[in-house]
Amino acid sequence: MTSAEARERIAELRAQVARHDELYYRQAKPDVTDQEYDRLKRELVDLEALFPQFKAADSPTGRVGDDRLEGFVVYRHRQPMQSLDNTYSEEELRAFHQRLVKLFGREDLAYVVEPKIDGIAVSLTYEQGALVRAVTRGSGVEGDDITANALTIRTLSRELKRPKAKGSAAKVALPDVIEIRGEIYMTLAEFERINREREEAGEAVFANPRNLTAGTIKQLDTREVARRRLEIVLYGVGFCEPAVVETQSGLHGLVRAWGLPSVERFWTARGIDETWAAVQELGRLRHSFAYGTDGAVVKLDSFAQQREAGSTAKAPRWAIAYKFAAERAETRLNAITVQVGRTGVLTPVAELEAVVLAGTTVARATLHNRDEIARKDIRVGDYVQVEKAGEIIPAVVAVNTARRPRDAVPFVFPAKCPVCGAHVVQIEGEVALRCPNHNCPAQVRRRVQHFASKGGVDIEGLGEAMVDTLVEKGWIRSIADLYRLQRDDLLTLGKNVEKSTDNLLAAIAASKRAELWRFINGLGIMHVGVAAAKDLAMKFGGLEALAAARRDDLLAIEGIGEIMADAIIAHFNEPRNRALVSELLRLGVEPVAPARPAGGAAPLAGKIFVLTGTLPKLTREEATEMIEVAGGKVSGSVSRKTSYVLAGDEAGSKLEKARSLGVPVIDEAELRRMLRG
Repeated sequence: MTSAEARERIAELRAQVARHDELYYRQAKPDVTDQEYDRLKRELVDLEALFPQFKAADSPTGRVGDDRLEGFVVYRHRQPMQSLDNTYSEEELRAFHQRLVKLFGREDLAYVVEPKIDGIAVSLTYEQGALVRAVTRGSGVEGDDITANALTIRTLSRELKRPKAKGSAAKVALPDVIEIRGEIYMTLAEFERINREREEAGEAVFANPRNLTAGTIKQLDTREVARRRLEIVLYGVGFCEPAVVETQSGLHGLVRAWGLPSVERFWTARGIDETWAAVQELGRLRHSFAYGTDGAVVKLDSFAQQREAGSTAKAPRWAIAYKFAAERAETRLNAITVQVGRTGVLTPVAELEAVVLAGTTVARATLHNRDEIARKDIRVGDYVQVEKAGEIIPAVVAVNTARRPRDAVPFVFPAKCPVCGAHVVQIEGEVALRCPNHNCPAQVRRRVQHFASKGGVDIEGLGEAMVDTLVEKGWIRSIADLYRLQRDDLLTLGKNVEKSTDNLLAAIAASKRAELWRFINGLGIMHVGVAAAKDLAMKFGGLEALAAARRDDLLAIEGIGEIMADAIIAHFNEPRNRALVSELLRLGVEPVAPARPAGGAAPLAGKIFVLTGTLPKLTREEATEMIEVAGGKVSGSVSRKTSYVLAGDEAGSKLEKARSLGVPVIDEAELRRMLRG
């Protein structure tokens, strides 16, 4: 490469990297993969090293990506908050070690290996043990104050505990001031839940949990932040006065002792061979974690050695991130089918030749919407690259145009509903196309399936096949028609169906007395899931009262923000939805309102329970209801905020985690004693 060519390429790369930084850090909408971005940045680093005469002070290779946005107060870090150099190569990881060996003159350097959680970097400032501020990394020198949003994270403590020193009754003094660094992230399950809601609403889905976390933590509405259920993990220290720990491994123990969320697993190792083995073990385990993990962070354990190794302008010399290459597979796209959801949204699905990806067989992948297909120019017959977005959702990320069949043509999205033939519409501000026919058989099927599901009124025997048959026969056009089904009609569906018919009708009759929250969730109100349905049931006590609820009444409920409140109001402003409530009540539906403790007593008020294993006499649903009636809450995961783990036979990893965190473990008999007060 000539000097002139190098100068031109460097300018081109700087512009590309700057554009991708803006999309990634400020807009949380990257349009390339991490690996593609890292490749561009590495090429720029290499060219600037080969042609130092073209190095510029404002080059993106010499600064931390900036996530600051308007609308937030800016706060200066007491100690700069840097990023990490990264590599995808074992050879480069070993070269990192050799540079430190040359500095310290020994091979058996002690390292700590931690999961690299894919989230948003944050710095928490505690003064005299009290949380005073949460700040994003920003420019590395100063970041946005996101304290109000961070405080919605349930596992984040506002006060540091004062742990006792080992072998002593005395308590370890807390530092006067400390910046504790970590990551705000979102679990894969929460990411999947939110994307399902957005698809049903006709909104663009998020590409991965990191993008969703970034967009959430910079929301100006803290209620919406709380609704999305973020998590936090803490693993580093910035400014600290006075010093309280001198090793990275010791810091992890201290973070836990302070009552803060720490990494659930880390490795200590000596020398590069042990370190590489730890990185490989993490690579094997990472798919079992509840969150996305895109690499391993390797750090010198000794803080004294860290200080001696020093830093560049943007990254420490004593740490490096080894990033796992995203697992992709190439396969043929055999067809594109379009599904119709219960709200009428048309969702295209890629029908693939089956391929193994991240340990599972993938034969279908979401294509999200019409615009996504057009942007990637995806055609039937193409060979496509498939990844698991967020490690859980198969997605088509690219097309291998070199293998494109000559007869492949651009996909034409249907102008009519593929089920009922109605002309599709696009609501202003939405990316999705919808079938506007509320009576479309596909929408009716999905609504009835949702209403009768385990999270709805739980009608046993009313599976997908039966619902399809009932809709095809014209016997069900709405949820209310379930309660009009006739035995004589059902008996015509086949021979020897008397018993199954009677069982189904009995289950439908029993559902009339299902818990109120099941009816609320079963109605399919946008953004309302099981947890919100239970809160609404407790607040209003009946369907009619909920249908008449005012916005202020809804916003007064903890965990219900403006978006959900507006969705509930909009739902019941639709005449057909109000009419459905009246119709259900006329047909004999009598939802059971949540029981309130007698005399206002709530023996489990403020307590958080996690259930695991099989209980002797109670089902999980029964145990959950008993706990909630007594004022307690049931969570799906164990943390330091968990009050008790209720364990039965064949309890799994939740029991192990409870023991490691020191969370009390109780059995069914103990729960009953607690309920008696």
